Amino acid sequence: MLVFWKERLILLAVPKTGTTALEGALAPRAQFVLRDPPQIKHAPLYRARRFVVPLIEAAGGSGFETVAAVREPVDWLGSWWRYRQRDDLAGQVNSTRGVGFDDFVDQFARGKPAPYAAVGSQARFVGDGEGNVAVDHLFRYESMDLLVNFLEERLATRIDLPRVNVSPEHPMELPEHVASKLRRKRAAEFSVWEQARA
Repeated sequence: MLVFWKERLILLAVPKTGTTALEGALAPRAQFVLRDPPQIKHAPLYRARRFVVPLIEAAGGSGFETVAAVREPVDWLGSWWRYRQRDDLAGQVNSTRGVGFDDFVDQFARGKPAPYAAVGSQARFVGDGEGNVAVDHLFRYESMDLLVNFLEERLATRIDLPRVNVSPEHPMELPEHVASKLRRKRAAEFSVWEQARA
């Protein structure tokens, strides 16, 4: 999470949406950088409103807007699935080693997924707790150029975005019955992505 004081902007770090690259490019420009641990770096909107905004207001700041990116849900899940196959997670409950992508997605679509598929929710991250998008400026990860243009204009700076923290490539196939279940059980994930600027 990055806070830009003069521009009254908070950049939220939705996991698996290129936020590590944005942080690398913009952290020197930010007045407030929350990067570790991951629970703080990736604090969702409701947590930012509860803890970060009061801190800002106590220092005399007001009128801050939020900006974030969300990723197409199947692609987002694919990134998580690949990321959790890395060597340092082997043998742990959140490792996806030996788990097919279809099984991973099927677990994610359940009410209480297995630990390896418990990756949170983009809809909840950017929402108001009642099913509405509450981030002021929401972009699609797939249209990163629009987000970069917005940030360049708002921050009056040039952004060179490096490719960092990229998950290794693995083939991902999703049977239709699993894709349908995902759309049915996690409709909010698709709704949020469809509402984002493309």
